Amino acid sequence: MATTFADQLRSLPDEALGALIQLRPDLVIPVPADISALAVRAQSRNSVARCLDGLDEFTLVVLDAARLTRAADTALTSVGAILELATGVPEDEVRLAIDRLRVRFLLHGPEDGLQVVGAVDEVTSPYPAGLGRPADFLDPQAAALVADRAKLRRTVLAAPPGARAVLDRLAAGPPIGALTRDAVAEPVRWLVDQHVLVPVSEAGRAPRPDGELVELPREIGMLLRRDTGPLGELRPAAPRPGGPARTQQSADSAGAGQTMEAVRAAEAVLESLAAEPAPVLRAGGLGVRDLKRLAKAAGVDEAGAALLVEITYAAGLLGESENGQNQDTFLPTGAYDLWRATGIAHRWAALARAWLTMSRQPGLVGRRDERDRPINALAPDAERAGAPQARREALAALAELDAGAAPAPDDLLALLAWQAPRRSRGRETAHRDAYTGAALLGITGLGALTSYARLLLTDTGPDDGDPLGVHPEDAHADAVRALDQLLPAPVDHILVQADLTVIVPGPPEPELATELDVLAEPESAGGASVFRVTPASVRRALDVGYQAADLHALFRRRSRTPVPQTLTYLIDDAARRHGGLRSGSAGSYLRSDDEALLAEVVADRRLTSLDLRSIAPTVLVSPRPVARLLGALRENGYAPVAEDAGGATVLTRPKARRAPSRTPRVTEPSGPVLTGPRLAGVVEQLRRGDIATRAARRAPVTVRAAHGQAVPGLTAVQQHTQAMAVLQQAVRDKARVWVGYVDSHGATLSRLVRPVSLSAGYLRAEDERGESLHTFALHRITAAVTEE
Repeated sequence: MATTFADQLRSLPDEALGALIQLRPDLVIPVPADISALAVRAQSRNSVARCLDGLDEFTLVVLDAARLTRAADTALTSVGAILELATGVPEDEVRLAIDRLRVRFLLHGPEDGLQVVGAVDEVTSPYPAGLGRPADFLDPQAAALVADRAKLRRTVLAAPPGARAVLDRLAAGPPIGALTRDAVAEPVRWLVDQHVLVPVSEAGRAPRPDGELVELPREIGMLLRRDTGPLGELRPAAPRPGGPARTQQSADSAGAGQTMEAVRAAEAVLESLAAEPAPVLRAGGLGVRDLKRLAKAAGVDEAGAALLVEITYAAGLLGESENGQNQDTFLPTGAYDLWRATGIAHRWAALARAWLTMSRQPGLVGRRDERDRPINALAPDAERAGAPQARREALAALAELDAGAAPAPDDLLALLAWQAPRRSRGRETAHRDAYTGAALLGITGLGALTSYARLLLTDTGPDDGDPLGVHPEDAHADAVRALDQLLPAPVDHILVQADLTVIVPGPPEPELATELDVLAEPESAGGASVFRVTPASVRRALDVGYQAADLHALFRRRSRTPVPQTLTYLIDDAARRHGGLRSGSAGSYLRSDDEALLAEVVADRRLTSLDLRSIAPTVLVSPRPVARLLGALRENGYAPVAEDAGGATVLTRPKARRAPSRTPRVTEPSGPVLTGPRLAGVVEQLRRGDIATRAARRAPVTVRAAHGQAVPGLTAVQQHTQAMAVLQQAVRDKARVWVGYVDSHGATLSRLVRPVSLSAGYLRAEDERGESLHTFALHRITAAVTEE
């Protein structure tokens, strides 16, 4: 069988062989030595199972029909036999399914002698199309019942209602039913007594007296399927999901708004962790309390916070750092500052790419593992290798629908179950999580796939014009540009209200956002952000180096509305009080030119813990550290500033703690894309390897012995000097010789050539079949034998 299979592959034209490799790329990872090795790999269990995982429901049923119609003596089937069994659907649909199987070489051979690849039976159900084994294989009495068609119909019609319900259930498949060891239910007992069901064992052993399992013979199952056909209900076309239809514009608008919200929430999560790092649990991951705190800070639920934490970690924006107490904490990395300085579209693209490729399933956070322990965010238990592929499958099913289609998740899961039933089985939870994550990130809007997300999902591998990928471009630049056109333009101005609220009518430019972080406190976020100027925020601005004149100029430059007088008074008042007190280390000291102000501080009972005492009319000292002195004074309404030993004001900005930058791990869910020159190169390599292998098999026994192969009657390897003598004579006689040599990779090969010259340590010879000239280093030649 293997030789016949390899000969069929060898006889294929290059286009057909390339089509097989495109449909089954795992066959050339790595590239096999020759076509015989390719044939062995194509019949292996793993490769066949991987190929079957990508087939739709109807094609798998047609493959089951081929398995059912195989002849008992030859194990061959035919296109006609398959068409006869697959009733109720157009013949063209069945032939197309057969062609899909043949081009993948799951079926091979002529139309009247098709053969199923042997590994198919090993990796699929032992009950094709949900039908049991033939009656004559299971039990002689059941075979006799099946042979008498009239008696079989009467027996089935006479079955009690309970027994008929059992028959209908087993006829739908699988045809196996489990029984208790204590007793057999009355309906099943009746069916076993009538030989309609046959007691069987689990692994082909003799049936137990009470029967562990019962099986419905194939012929009876096909009789009970008279309404739906022998193969059951056939669906040659994929089910069309229902649901409302959105306009692409409305879906894009809703999705663009959600992208802004996702970027804002991710930034809020990271800022919260920067202000208060979360400890890493001993078992790994983020604690439940910290997750709740982050959810509150970002304004999302805990599931959304877990998703954002996982995405930012996968994007390299979040990392781990030691806090100096032998405990790791979660902190933003240095990449977060660079990410925050880019536009919203670029920030969203970084999050979306990380979500698509990360091998984590955030939907598992909060659930219980097999040991009934909760799964925490960033914990190892949420790792799932198939998560990237599940997301791609879920979004690809949505992308295949009409633009603006917004089906229900259950309808999409039904579509996925038809497109790849073997692969979708067990992935329903991952697919639901994918749709949930897509909605939170703005990949979908109003349930429909957005136009910029379609560009994001487009495969952008190297094309035929650049097969080596030497001119790489941003794979998602088109998606970023499309989203950028949907987002409101960044604004460089604000609207200051009389109540000291500051409205930003759109996404702020990075420079404006930096200024607002210092000048005001955020109150609400969205399409228009709202901030509030407070005495504490003004004091914070003065602490980092702003002067009162600078703040007045900044608000006049940025505000499109008149600056209210209350804000002017607030700035002037804070600036007048700011720096009125100066502290240093004595422990620490406090000085001021205003003696009355120092007297007020000394008399303030709220500051008794500082143990302040006067050492001069304008100087107070305290044993407490400077930081504590400044903090206590500010908490009680004073506005001191620190100064250095020379009396100069020390400008302070809150120091941002960052975790070490790291390269995010990217998991590509799809296999290699082989097109154009790449595919042609693989096919050519297989052809050349096949030629070399066949040439090696035809080489004389002396050459094969020189390669270390076991040859009867030869006990020694040909001497190198003898090989040189043969080559010298062949140059003089212009005769063809078999040359055995070791290539640069250490492989031993044989080639039939005509030597041209032998000099300077090299043999130059012509290969008449390939019409090429070869050069062999003499020290690599192991044998030389004249062609007989």
